[in-house]
Amino acid sequence: MTKSFHLTEREKWFNQKFYISKDIIYHPFTLGNDLDCMLIYIQGLVNQDLLQQHVLEPLLNTCTNDTSIHEVLKKVTIQKQISVSGYTVIDQLEKALTSILEGNVLLLIDNEVQMIAFPLSEYKIREITESSTENVIRGPKDSFVEDLPTNLTILRRKVRSERLTIETLNFGTLTNTETALVYIRGLCSDKLLKEVKQRLSRINIDAVLGTSQLEAYLEDDPYSPFPQIGNTERPDVVAGALLEGRVVLFTDGSPFPIMAPMTFFMMLQSPEDYYQRFMHSTFTRWLRIFFMCISLVLPSFYIAVINFHPEMLPGDLIITIAASREVIPFPAIVEALIMEISFELLREAGLRIPKPLGQTVSILGALIIGTAAVQAGIVSAPMVIIVSLTGISSFIIPHFDLATSLRLLRFPMLFLSSMVGMFGLMSGLIIILFHLCSLRSFGTPYLQPVAPIVFSDWKDTLVRAPFRSIRTRAKLFGTKNPVRNSNHSRPTKPKESD
Repeated sequence: MTKSFHLTEREKWFNQKFYISKDIIYHPFTLGNDLDCMLIYIQGLVNQDLLQQHVLEPLLNTCTNDTSIHEVLKKVTIQKQISVSGYTVIDQLEKALTSILEGNVLLLIDNEVQMIAFPLSEYKIREITESSTENVIRGPKDSFVEDLPTNLTILRRKVRSERLTIETLNFGTLTNTETALVYIRGLCSDKLLKEVKQRLSRINIDAVLGTSQLEAYLEDDPYSPFPQIGNTERPDVVAGALLEGRVVLFTDGSPFPIMAPMTFFMMLQSPEDYYQRFMHSTFTRWLRIFFMCISLVLPSFYIAVINFHPEMLPGDLIITIAASREVIPFPAIVEALIMEISFELLREAGLRIPKPLGQTVSILGALIIGTAAVQAGIVSAPMVIIVSLTGISSFIIPHFDLATSLRLLRFPMLFLSSMVGMFGLMSGLIIILFHLCSLRSFGTPYLQPVAPIVFSDWKDTLVRAPFRSIRTRAKLFGTKNPVRNSNHSRPTKPKESD
């Protein structure tokens, strides 16, 4: 690093750092008679009109011929003649370089160690739109965007408390991505906060382009198929996580903040649960649990029954299935693999092609392929029904990462049931259950409050009790303030007048 305060030496230092980048603007100018100055910024990240009106013109108009270096700094920092708020005074070139990369305008004065960074960054960001991954009927329609300050502003509107704490960090030696650690003082436990900060401090990578990369470094077991950290693009879900005593991480450039800790049953909850009546929400949660099991085991159960345990089904049904498979040249496991892979192909194609065509291609593709496969005698009609019901069941799972994990686990379950029948199916389920019991999310048991059992937390896990009966927060996060509401919030019966 150069130790010279001469303007030419520092310009040379910045030139060496930026190399031949053509979007770096060096704007030299002179104040008074002989006070050389320079503005350095990145073209496209700075509002040129604001730069001209609020920095250049005030400097040129207020500085006379005998203006000294200290008078220029005084006009900026004390007399406030530069009408740009939030400027920072920098005395290190490395920090000045980072400031330029963040979109600020850097003012350098010849023979002066101090440099001033003006926050005049401006670039187009996506408008706040409805969530595309977590739709609700009754709840709010906003979602996060790719701009970190905008996301934090949206969150501030949801949680209007001075206890909402936002700490900023930077990750990536090349990307220098700004990250925000968000929690509520007095709710988030010190143990959880300390653990999160320790794991963040150990991250040393060259690039962070989204929260998914941080998630991979923060998970307790990165080799598990099950996600141990939640993500969402809905502000109300993030606000709810903070009010439970959890922590949230935002990164600049990603509309999906991540939340920790995360448990298995939380991923079966939908934002819609908190905007509907409790009976409907409870029924829907149990429906998700049931069809989650269906999406995992139904094809394996079907193969185990028709290959090893036909006595488990009524005789007429077995005869019907046998008749449909009479002309099929493949064993049941091959049938299932053909249909499962075809279904995954249609699902992936529907995601990748343009949205106006995606739904049409998925529906028509499923109808055409299924009908043609049955008519050609490649697969049986019952197998098409089984795989279709399995695929539809996976769509009911609100958390995309969990649904993906269960889709992947279906394949080893298919092989186990095709080899040893129901014994293989049950063995696979036991292995998955043992693995789930061994998982932790920042020290929190993954299956809590079921394993270990915490009955008081069932009110907002397996069921969604009425809000006025959920008096305490979940115990699994060790929150400092467990009380949500008091008994005084219950309505009382009006007294009869005399």
